Amino acid sequence: MMDHGVVMRRHELTDREWELLAPLIPRAATGRPRVEDRQVINGMVYKIRTGISWRDLLERYGPWKTVYTRFRRYAIDGTFTRALQQIQARADAVGDIDWLVQIDSAIVRAHQHAADTGRKGGCTGGTNRTITPSADPEEAHCRSPG
Repeated sequence: MMDHGVVMRRHELTDREWELLAPLIPRAATGRPRVEDRQVINGMVYKIRTGISWRDLLERYGPWKTVYTRFRRYAIDGTFTRALQQIQARADAVGDIDWLVQIDSAIVRAHQHAADTGRKGGCTGGTNRTITPSADPEEAHCRSPG
């Protein structure tokens, strides 16, 4: 796949995606040379999409520690949250988001003793119950430790 004459890799942002995101990424205030923001963001995307460890990140994304450090910084300072909100707001304003939500109503049955319902004969309250020998069989399975 080509995007403006550059070969697009499967797990990287397109030019259009980068145009939306670039203005929302904080600029560095240091005078040191820095790995390009797009290169680092693509490293983050690659890591998240493939599930590899940070240390196994491909060299084309820059030093893994740089990618990891910026990822943590952007997550902690709210950069990702703000970017998502702003991009969603723009898309919503032009009608590019369909906010219809559907919920699957599948039913999963559980064993009758799986829930602590408080019904007659059932245990009530507490967790971490232990099985304790008792003269009363109804009470034996409901006794809490202590």
